Amino acid sequence: MQQRPTDRAFDRFLPEDLRAVSMKYWTPLRVVKRAAEWLNDVNARHVVDIGSGAGKFCVATATLSRARFTGLEQSRSLVGSARALARVFGVNGRVTFVHGVFGAIATPIADVYYLYNPFGNYWFDSRRDGEPHSECTIARRLQEVAHVERFVETVPRGTYLLTYHGFGGRMPACCDLIRVDLTLAGGLRLWKKNTEA
Repeated sequence: MQQRPTDRAFDRFLPEDLRAVSMKYWTPLRVVKRAAEWLNDVNARHVVDIGSGAGKFCVATATLSRARFTGLEQSRSLVGSARALARVFGVNGRVTFVHGVFGAIATPIADVYYLYNPFGNYWFDSRRDGEPHSECTIARRLQEVAHVERFVETVPRGTYLLTYHGFGGRMPACCDLIRVDLTLAGGLRLWKKNTEA
């Protein structure tokens, strides 16, 4: 990925049903490029994408940065697609995907956590319907957002959080906003935990 491809060129490596919803659910490459710059600037070693979907952020950012990536995703079929995408781009040595629900399994330890509005339903091809996570209620969404807020309070001082379109809640006061790019629709923000909760 020396010259940044278009989203359409990148997305052709996704299954057809995921390609059709890429612009709605997966991180655009112009956001990936800025995120990779910031991750390189802070010498990120390990990034966890909470709600990694089809793996586009992890795979594309791995081609532009030195960090390792772990995607945590509740949809088993999306984890399978993400693993295939990592193999296609030859980054599967630095990119892994874990099937599980955030808050129900241990979140991998990292120095950066990425959140792109990770909670809610996916709406695409019916072949992927019927997975145990597929029903999203307001109560469940509020519970997931509260879990992120509690999680952020438990990570070590110096941990970074990268948000695109936020995560549905407020970043706890223990974190400072250190970079923001509002030229990207939805805004990309880099936070750093500076105090213990």
